[in-house]
Amino acid sequence: MAGLIGPRRMAASAVVALVAFAGPAAAPAASGACPTDRIDIALEGGADRVRVAAFAVEIADTPEERAQGLMNRTDLAQDAGMLFVFERPRPVAFWMKDTPLSLDMLFFGPDGRLCGLVERAEPYTLDPRHSDCDTLAVLEIHGGLAERLGIGLGARARHAAFGDEGAAWPCSVARPPEAG
Repeated sequence: MAGLIGPRRMAASAVVALVAFAGPAAAPAASGACPTDRIDIALEGGADRVRVAAFAVEIADTPEERAQGLMNRTDLAQDAGMLFVFERPRPVAFWMKDTPLSLDMLFFGPDGRLCGLVERAEPYTLDPRHSDCDTLAVLEIHGGLAERLGIGLGARARHAAFGDEGAAWPCSVARPPEAG
């Protein structure tokens, strides 16, 4: 689906918080630290507009939490997801065992850039889904949502897992830096 029109546009606005930044006056003050319960993803919208998709996240950062993931979940808020955080960047693979929801899997490198994307993973399947990049974190959201929001490879995320040093969008910067 290439874009949202009519009622779907209104629903998407209610589903995921999208904030348009048009210039320096629109940038909120930087707090210096990212919350751990939310991830922000910059969506390029043209030369002078950047939108931000914000997702409330549950963190899976232990082997047990990562193994459980979203298994057996029958619902997930449209503005929510699960963020799998690893100790160091590495190749990772995910499956959909006992997972009734179709999911998009967003693979982020250590700098917070989206380096792999699996869209609409089929529920209950055991096929490994992976990225060709070393991954520090994977965000699972509703299947099809990445496409509807325009999240694509190279998108920049801001979260405490990526920190400040070397991050494409550091926690200390409120507004996403210019794409580059």
